[in-house]
Amino acid sequence: MTTLPRRTPGATGRRHTPPEPQHGVPSRELRKRAAGGWERFMRRFAVEQPDVEGET
Repeated sequence: MTTLPRRTPGATGRRHTPPEPQHGVPSRELRKRAAGGWERFMRRFAVEQPDVEGET
Protein backbone atom coordinates (compact mmCIF):
# COMPACT_ATOMS: atom_id res chain seq x y z
CA MET A 1 0.00 0.00 0.00
CA THR A 2 1.35 3.44 -0.93
CA THR A 3 0.66 6.57 1.03
CA LEU A 4 0.34 10.08 -0.25
CA PRO A 5 3.17 12.48 0.48
CA ARG A 6 2.71 14.66 3.53
CA ARG A 7 1.48 18.13 2.66
CA THR A 8 3.29 21.13 4.01
CA PRO A 9 1.21 24.22 4.83
CA GLY A 10 1.56 27.02 2.31
CA ALA A 11 3.15 24.92 -0.42
CA THR A 12 0.35 25.36 -2.96
CA GLY A 13 2.44 26.65 -5.84
CA ARG A 14 0.42 29.85 -5.96
CA ARG A 15 2.66 32.72 -7.03
CA HIS A 16 0.42 35.80 -6.75
CA THR A 17 -1.80 36.69 -3.85
CA PRO A 18 -4.28 39.56 -4.17
CA PRO A 19 -3.36 42.50 -1.95
CA GLU A 20 -5.22 42.78 1.31
CA PRO A 21 -7.41 45.88 1.45
CA GLN A 22 -5.93 48.57 3.67
CA HIS A 23 -7.97 49.70 6.63
CA GLY A 24 -10.04 52.76 5.78
CA VAL A 25 -9.46 52.55 2.01
CA PRO A 26 -12.62 52.03 -0.07
CA SER A 27 -12.72 49.16 -2.53
CA ARG A 28 -12.55 49.73 -6.27
CA GLU A 29 -16.23 48.76 -6.65
CA LEU A 30 -17.28 51.25 -3.98
CA ARG A 31 -15.25 54.04 -5.60
CA LYS A 32 -16.83 53.33 -9.01
CA ARG A 33 -20.31 53.34 -7.48
CA ALA A 34 -19.62 56.59 -5.64
CA ALA A 35 -18.27 58.26 -8.79
CA GLY A 36 -21.47 57.36 -10.66
CA GLY A 37 -23.58 58.75 -7.83
CA TRP A 38 -21.56 61.97 -7.77
CA GLU A 39 -22.07 62.46 -11.53
CA ARG A 40 -25.83 62.00 -11.15
CA PHE A 41 -25.87 64.45 -8.23
CA MET A 42 -23.97 67.10 -10.22
CA ARG A 43 -26.28 66.72 -13.25
CA ARG A 44 -29.35 67.06 -11.03
CA PHE A 45 -27.85 70.07 -9.24
CA ALA A 46 -27.09 71.78 -12.57
CA VAL A 47 -30.68 71.24 -13.78
CA GLU A 48 -32.29 72.50 -10.55
CA GLN A 49 -30.24 75.75 -10.36
CA PRO A 50 -32.16 78.82 -11.57
CA ASP A 51 -30.35 81.25 -13.85
CA VAL A 52 -29.03 84.04 -11.59
CA GLU A 53 -26.93 86.12 -14.03
CA GLY A 54 -28.67 89.46 -13.35
CA GLU A 55 -28.35 89.44 -9.53
CA THR A 56 -25.65 91.29 -7.56
